[in-house]
Amino acid sequence: MQTAQHAQLALLLEVAGTPKPGNVDRHRDFDDLRFEHFLAGAVGACDGLEAAAAGEPVGASFDTAVEGMSQQRGGNAQFGALLLLVPLVRAAATWGLTPDDTAAVVEATSVDDAAGFYRAFEHVDVFVDEPPADAEALDVRRGADAIPAVRERAMTLYDVMELSAPEDGVAAEWVNGFRRTFAVTGTISDGDGPVPDRVAEAFLELLADEPDTMVAKQHGEAVAESVRERAAALRHADRDEREAFADELVERGVNPGTTADITAAATFVALERDGVVP
Repeated sequence: MQTAQHAQLALLLEVAGTPKPGNVDRHRDFDDLRFEHFLAGAVGACDGLEAAAAGEPVGASFDTAVEGMSQQRGGNAQFGALLLLVPLVRAAATWGLTPDDTAAVVEATSVDDAAGFYRAFEHVDVFVDEPPADAEALDVRRGADAIPAVRERAMTLYDVMELSAPEDGVAAEWVNGFRRTFAVTGTISDGDGPVPDRVAEAFLELLADEPDTMVAKQHGEAVAESVRERAAALRHADRDEREAFADELVERGVNPGTTADITAAATFVALERDGVVP
């Protein structure tokens, strides 16, 4: 498979993995976002992922990927995952799929890349916190309308991620060398059994490691920490207990989406760098 195809397959394997507590998987849907939407989103992201593999700018490639992903009825299925996958694909296709090479890709992003990132918000609704009072002009919910402020401040896409990193786990990956992505890849690459089961194991490992920032934004830090503690307690539990926790979080509307995004990124590394074959 080519690099972009591995990225698409990573998106498909991530949503196929089950149980992933609180997330859509092949056994669980949300009322407004279903398994089929993730399948369609992975296919739709093809052009943007191929652009990244061909060496096109990160921001423009991301915008194209999100636009394609959005061409299904569920809305935002994989925005965060694509924000991680696009620079990983670019690194794999041009330099190498290592933490240092990936860091070099994101650190080299430009103001134009930041503009592409903001344009991507025109395609889907993405849950974000209120911006700080001194950064209202940079509110991503303004989409393309925020681009003049980005250009006025000469902010690169890496700069934008630095602003968000303290409270956003995807942005934190950008500025921390994709630390968690590469750290959990071995669970998928070296594990036994079907690849989707290994993906689900990696998800639970990540969820047990740190509170999910999407859960913290939507439900508060106490809920995010309680979810982390439950995940840690279930690391060695049987499948029935994990399935019950997955059902509980879906029923409560608690969605560790950031953890799923990082899981998709780690799955790509396992496929592309480590040669995992389903």
